[in-house]
Amino acid sequence: MVSFLLTLKRLLTGIWHAFKEKDFQVLFVLTLLILFSGTIFYHEVEGLSWLDSLYFCVATLSTVGHPDFAPQTEFGKIFTIFYIIAGTGLFLGLILYVAFGILTSKNKPSRLRRGAKQE
Repeated sequence: MVSFLLTLKRLLTGIWHAFKEKDFQVLFVLTLLILFSGTIFYHEVEGLSWLDSLYFCVATLSTVGHPDFAPQTEFGKIFTIFYIIAGTGLFLGLILYVAFGILTSKNKPSRLRRGAKQE
């Protein structure tokens, strides 16, 4: 449990540091928009519940996939092709900024300490 809490703290710290970057803010908003639009699409066109639609969108964009669902309509399949191409890059860019935030938040205090020892 302690390990989970430490990892969660590190993740939240990384997100906090990433939010200071303008590019991350733009990626975050675009990712929310694509998740929102995909959720609405799959709810309306494919007939999924709101939660199932959101779950499918997150699973698709995170490249995990959803083993029990594939779009049934031709329009749904075409939309999913473009959704994957556009959304995966946004989602991975978002994750990259969070990872960068985690690494810079871990290294920042150590750089300060090293600088203080040299003075």
